[in-house]
Amino acid sequence: MQLQESGEMYLETILTLTKRGIPFRSIDVCEEMGYSKPSVSRAMGLLRKGEFIAVDKSGYISLTDVGREAAEKIFARHTLLTTLLQKLGVDSETAAEDACKMEHVISDTTFQAIKEYLEK
Repeated sequence: MQLQESGEMYLETILTLTKRGIPFRSIDVCEEMGYSKPSVSRAMGLLRKGEFIAVDKSGYISLTDVGREAAEKIFARHTLLTTLLQKLGVDSETAAEDACKMEHVISDTTFQAIKEYLEK
């Protein structure tokens, strides 16, 4: 299943919540993202159908292996692009906001080239 930008944003948020080490449900995703319950419920259904997340019978969410891989990829892009923009002199807040937009449209080839350039 191909993820849309919104799906990637949800996965990144789920990864962030997962890293906190505290079990969480859809309502926590709502609060973290500032989205409505119906919007998050629909997104969770799509992510579940695409096998990116699992939801247990108590409603707790976890990333599947596929979901974790996708979320980590998006998070890595966000982090690296934020770093690049900051090195170019962009303030931290703007860099993070712009990186969030860029991470969803940049090709793997371009991302890899930026990564290799920054590692030099």
